[in-house]
Amino acid sequence: MSSSGTGRVSAVIPHFGDPAPTLALVDALRAQEGSPDVEIVVSDDASPEPFPPTDGVTVVRRESNGGVGADGNTRAAAATGDLLLVLNSDLQIGPTFVADLVAAAARWQPCVAGPATVRPDGRPEYTGRHFPRVRHQTIEWLVPLARWRHLRLLHEAVGHDTRALPGDTLPVDWLVGAALLIPATHFRAVGGFDERFFMNAEEVDLQRRLRARGVPSIHCGNVQVVHEGGGSSGDGDRRRAWLVEGRVRYARKWGGWRRQRAALTVATGVNLVWNTGRHLLGRDSRPLTTARAELELLRRKG
Repeated sequence: MSSSGTGRVSAVIPHFGDPAPTLALVDALRAQEGSPDVEIVVSDDASPEPFPPTDGVTVVRRESNGGVGADGNTRAAAATGDLLLVLNSDLQIGPTFVADLVAAAARWQPCVAGPATVRPDGRPEYTGRHFPRVRHQTIEWLVPLARWRHLRLLHEAVGHDTRALPGDTLPVDWLVGAALLIPATHFRAVGGFDERFFMNAEEVDLQRRLRARGVPSIHCGNVQVVHEGGGSSGDGDRRRAWLVEGRVRYARKWGGWRRQRAALTVATGVNLVWNTGRHLLGRDSRPLTTARAELELLRRKG
């Protein structure tokens, strides 16, 4: 790959469930203007509704649902481009998205580059993050702080890099994996995604390993995508279970799990007191049930 990072781009997309969002994204990729040659690879992760054969798309069909890490590696293995454009299927992209992201990342190459993401209503998401710390997850775990989580101070306290907003291009510790441009040679050199991560934390683990090779993560805030979010994650309880499981595995791999478990157990006790007070005031709260559920999450091996 050239130092400018202008080689062939392989857009790699997962599919599970309704094929309509993935087909819409494929159409948007095929209609890109001013971009380098774009290869499109879709991995069907044993979806109950298979992805249909589509002109101009390499479709790889997995025999079982192996999770985000395994699926990401399957897509990457089928790609031939110098740059991997790892995309969620629930994105809306503009007509020059690929060219704009490649251009924005060029001066930083080799790097992991990601655009600013906004929700369908236009609200920005904090896609730039600090590497996980025990304090980030403890603060996020505390129910009494939930009412203030819209504040910038609380976003920063739970690990969001609040400097990384639309319009701002800067290095960050890691980027949320909705849309990532990654040099293929470096991705393969570190072994791709760790397939032990089923869902959540696989992208921070990958970027931490890439950072050790001198490959930074760059938030390209002058490029923007719309992210629907949550489409492949099921109900809220399941999403939270997968989130905690991914974080447990990350902490076991990189260190700090004992401190994290102790801190979250204390936070569960704080939540129990808080929820008991709400219950005594007649609020809709089940203190013991909630505490048991939180402790059960902490028992997950990851």
